[in-house]
Amino acid sequence: MKVRVDESLCTGCGLCVDICPEVFEMPEAVSIVKSPIVPEDLADKVKESAESCPVEAIIIEE
Repeated sequence: MKVRVDESLCTGCGLCVDICPEVFEMPEAVSIVKSPIVPEDLADKVKESAESCPVEAIIIEE
């Protein structure tokens, strides 16, 4: 699974970082992905982050 954040959509709410800090971080005003390849053990947390994103800025590619 791969994940990315559409920075043009991200509002910087921080939910993804709260849910899955292993994959997401927010060094500035928007969230970024630490590594685009998601380890299998974090897949559920990444999916939860994407579902929780209020602007649907998290894109998952399976």
